[in-house]
Amino acid sequence: MNHPHEIRPDLHDGIDRKVLSTLRGRFLQLNQGRLERAMEGLSSRQQQVLTLLPLFFHVNHPLLPGYVSGSTPAGVSGFEPDADLLAEAQRLTRSFTYKARHGNPPRPIHGLFLMGSLGTLAQAEQSDMDLWVCHAPGIGEGALAELRRKCQLLEAWAATQGAEAHFFLIEPQGFVQGERDSQLSSDDCGTTQHYLLLDEFYRTAIWLAGRTPLWWLVPVYEEHNYQAYTQTLLSKRFIRAQDDLDLGHLAHIPPGEFVGAGLWQLFKGIDSPYKSLLKLLLTEVYASEHPEVRCLSLDYKRAVFANRLDLDELDPYVMVYRRIEQYLQRRGEHARLELVRRSLYLKVNKKLSALARTRSTGWQRQLLERLTEEWGWDERQLALLDSRSQWKVRQVAVERRELVAELNYSYRFLSQFARDQNASSRADQRDLNVLGRRLYAAFERRAGKIEVINPGIAPDVAEDTLTLVQSPNRKEPGTHHWGLYNGNLGVHEWEHFSPIKRCRELLELLTWAHRNGVIDSSTRLALHPGVSDLSEFELFNLLGSLQQSLPLPLPNVSDIDLLQPSVAQEVLLLVNVGLDPLRQHRDLNILMTTERTDSLSYAGLRENLVLTLDQVTLNSWNEVLVQRYDGEHALMRCLRDFLNSRGLRNPRPRLTVRCFCHNRAQAIAQRVEELFNTVQGLLERDLGHRFLLQVAQHTHVLALDAGQVELTTLEGHAALLTHLGEERAHYSPLQLDGQALTDHDLPLLLALGQPECIQVFYRLHEAYADLYVLDEHGALWHQQSPLQDEEHMLLPLQRFLNSVAMRRRARLPLDGRQAALDIHYYQLLPNGPGKARSVERRPTPAVDEAQPYYEVQAIVQAAPQQAPQVTLYCNQLEYSELEYGDQLYAVVARQILEQRRSAGHYRCYITDLDLSGLDDELPASTVVLLRHKQALEQALNEGLHLQQRTSQY
Repeated sequence: MNHPHEIRPDLHDGIDRKVLSTLRGRFLQLNQGRLERAMEGLSSRQQQVLTLLPLFFHVNHPLLPGYVSGSTPAGVSGFEPDADLLAEAQRLTRSFTYKARHGNPPRPIHGLFLMGSLGTLAQAEQSDMDLWVCHAPGIGEGALAELRRKCQLLEAWAATQGAEAHFFLIEPQGFVQGERDSQLSSDDCGTTQHYLLLDEFYRTAIWLAGRTPLWWLVPVYEEHNYQAYTQTLLSKRFIRAQDDLDLGHLAHIPPGEFVGAGLWQLFKGIDSPYKSLLKLLLTEVYASEHPEVRCLSLDYKRAVFANRLDLDELDPYVMVYRRIEQYLQRRGEHARLELVRRSLYLKVNKKLSALARTRSTGWQRQLLERLTEEWGWDERQLALLDSRSQWKVRQVAVERRELVAELNYSYRFLSQFARDQNASSRADQRDLNVLGRRLYAAFERRAGKIEVINPGIAPDVAEDTLTLVQSPNRKEPGTHHWGLYNGNLGVHEWEHFSPIKRCRELLELLTWAHRNGVIDSSTRLALHPGVSDLSEFELFNLLGSLQQSLPLPLPNVSDIDLLQPSVAQEVLLLVNVGLDPLRQHRDLNILMTTERTDSLSYAGLRENLVLTLDQVTLNSWNEVLVQRYDGEHALMRCLRDFLNSRGLRNPRPRLTVRCFCHNRAQAIAQRVEELFNTVQGLLERDLGHRFLLQVAQHTHVLALDAGQVELTTLEGHAALLTHLGEERAHYSPLQLDGQALTDHDLPLLLALGQPECIQVFYRLHEAYADLYVLDEHGALWHQQSPLQDEEHMLLPLQRFLNSVAMRRRARLPLDGRQAALDIHYYQLLPNGPGKARSVERRPTPAVDEAQPYYEVQAIVQAAPQQAPQVTLYCNQLEYSELEYGDQLYAVVARQILEQRRSAGHYRCYITDLDLSGLDDELPASTVVLLRHKQALEQALNEGLHLQQRTSQY
């Protein structure tokens, strides 16, 4: 059934100039109604801006705003200012006089249109003016540059009148072909959308001056035949070309545009979900209808042709809402529909509750009242939404759940649509991936990550007064947790209230409160510290440290950052939060008076004053993460994880270490910060480094290798020597923390380590000597040897090292490219008890080959499914396990004693060793040879000792 006065023009017999004139008149009637509504919501100065803009584009006059030069393109098609407009201009500039141009002068400005929310239900005081300036083709780059400059000057002038204006130059022929001068609105999505932008233009634009859209005159049922239909109108002179502006049609929208539009709205929705929700849902509706999409602009045009000209029903926002409402009701998704209604209500921002209601009875308020009555909203619902500016954490958290669920659903819908329609170009897929990471960074929950609860829901969730409480955890006896409560609550008064937030650890709770703006600089905090040592002084400084390290609002994250894995940018380490390390010890007086001040091995008791660390990290995706370390090895686990999370090629994050405990806070923080910076510097300089640190009774070694930073914790001196003696595939320098092993000789010799040489260190005591060898790869060998004299101790070692060097040289090419290993000797001084304080270089012992010595050579070979087999050669005589079995060393010992009967009792030494018969792929390093030598010598000398005791009886 047709509506009264419905126009259905037909190319053959139902079209004439009168019908087209009537259609244009209907569009202009609606246009005038919208323009009046727009003016109603503007101040007098803003109204003046909108009124005068057509005149400023029509003439170039030095006294008018926006003047560039007399050659700037000017003249609006079909426009002549009336007396009222000229009077308005003269009120602005009294000396201005308008001179009409006679004849048929060029009019390169084809049309002026106002885009955006002006004239709609959502118009607000802060709404900006987006204006399309449609101009003739081929006006030249110079003239175009002047026109662009004119627009910039007019934007600046409008700002002085309290109006935020943005001008966009459009060349219609190029626009139809997809050519864009720049973004086409201050709320634009980039260059990937054409038809959806055109859809928005046709249903929202307000014509100000110039030619009217040719699209107005084409019936919806002829949209697919747009080119032929408009060509007929022009060729048969139903219309004149100089009266209409052709920006194209909406017969088909490529599926990729829905992906692009959805991506853009999702991107904006992360920070302003209410603002984006309506457009996001409209995109979903359009995409769900693909390929038979019924654009709202076509509904709008169909209504005009049918003479349904109700301004309220054709309001752009009402039309968007109605289409979404139909879609969600059809799907039975009532919760989503309620969220859309709340979004529209908050977007319009006209408070309707009894307490917030103003005396204003404008058309927007009346229309919104009709809608809310239709929705069945009561006073309680209106009051809740009207108080959004006062919403605090609890209400924000409830709303956040629905908004985040909606954004995540939209992302999944877009991703699926892109796959199903093969609608995602490489650029779209990149944007989808980046957007997925934005959503993940903003909303994904994981251990240690601080949840952002207020993504544009409420303007301010800060509380005036809060109470912070540590209390026993009834669900886990023996443990405690922290709670944050509204108001200033006294002792045990808080037990009758539910906390805003509860966390196991204090720093997680404080970081959550700071990141979400629950605590700001004006919040007053009452403290009930429970069994902790937390003081108001420490609490104040903890919050100050968070505010300095995480200044809000955080800067925007770039796509470049999101295309890469997240990396730490800011790290705040807080030591001993709520703990006083000295108060934990019964020997407090000893600790307080000691001269030893290293915080990691404090006092004669060697106590570690770093009991806990709370690490707050801001990464490159704007995620804030909190991790706590406690227990005996908290510091080293924190250091290891910090280095591993950094990665090898990432820039060093800004590290801040703070401690506010009652005793030695500054010294503790400084020691930890120095430690972290030292190890970071080593990692950046040489990935092969090892770092040795002593913490209380434990020695820790960090291996800074190319893959992961590995931590080894050692108990006692013997374990340390074993670790340092482990074979290495390449040179691995060892650096000691300045406070490490201060009671040992090791720091002196380890500091002298060099690659590709063998370094022998010795220290003489009364009855024995300490022998150390640093091999070519930095591995350490140690032996305590009975001391007869210095020469008898060093010569056997040098003979052995000479034979090792000779074997190595035999395997090297003769071209000299690989030099043999040098051997250096050093003495640790002073001799005797106490700690060595210096190292002096000593000459390499001279081995006189003419002097006779007892030669003992050992060859070790692999044996199938058995322990390696040993063969010994004593003065060229062979003794093997194959022949003597487990009696090998007893037999060799008797042979040696027989040779020594006139020489007394002294130790036997291995003078040469071959391990090439083992299955190892690489030649054995010196430390491996020395370990085998030591084991063989021990077995031989035990055999000698047994034979000597036997001979005495």
